[in-house]
Amino acid sequence: MSNLFTTENAAAARAQTIVEKLLHTGTVTVDELAEQFDVSVATVRRDLVELEQRGRLRRTHGGAVPIEPLLYEPFRYDSSFHEQMDRNLAEKRRIGLAAAALIEPGETISLTAGTTTTQVTRSLRPGANVTVVTNTVNVAMELSQRDDVRVFVAGGFLTGGWFSLVGAATAQALSQFFVDKVFIGVNGIDAQKGLTSLHPEEAAVIQVMLRQARRRIVVADHTKLGTVATALICPTAEVHQLITDSGATAAQLAPFREMGIEVLVV
Repeated sequence: MSNLFTTENAAAARAQTIVEKLLHTGTVTVDELAEQFDVSVATVRRDLVELEQRGRLRRTHGGAVPIEPLLYEPFRYDSSFHEQMDRNLAEKRRIGLAAAALIEPGETISLTAGTTTTQVTRSLRPGANVTVVTNTVNVAMELSQRDDVRVFVAGGFLTGGWFSLVGAATAQALSQFFVDKVFIGVNGIDAQKGLTSLHPEEAAVIQVMLRQARRRIVVADHTKLGTVATALICPTAEVHQLITDSGATAAQLAPFREMGIEVLVV
């Protein structure tokens, strides 16, 4: 029994490493994984088959690539989402992994709309055992194959290619949940002007999610720092942590650190 338990633990550890490596690099090969784990090529192939069956990757000849849910197909050429997703993709993947690493088993978390929060969703570790509260249809789509994640989607009016649900019904539904952490995607974050969104309806929904969260974490690549969009979400001082990428300069980060906000650069 102990040998079986050890084998299962090793397989789970390999699976987590494979998924995280894919999010970092965008591709893996069977040969490099076999060398990294010091296991046979056949073992790696079995790992990849199992991960593909669980919807975590797509196998290719000699390796694997990250999976995008087939439900996204109608939006493949929609610039409002996919072009944004591809912009600064490596940075967003690193931010997503760093954010997901902060989530503890048993927690309830909320995720706002956005391409960076989508990367947080994709980075949830195998066996996460969390509850996700969101107003975002694509987050539910991403997690539909995960039996270790319970998902609540707040209803409301759908905002087209951004997959976000907004309105009074959305706010009312979200107000029923208290969460451990909220991960906030923004169009801009400025130390003086605050967190901002391009859409007032989205900003109003995020305000509810912030009120219900014990810890508030902004996930934003360096291009969002110092940017001010149309609608105020909240003053910057109301958030606890900012996760951004190494493209951010010391001058960009200094105002946030001076405010006492914890800054994580990845």
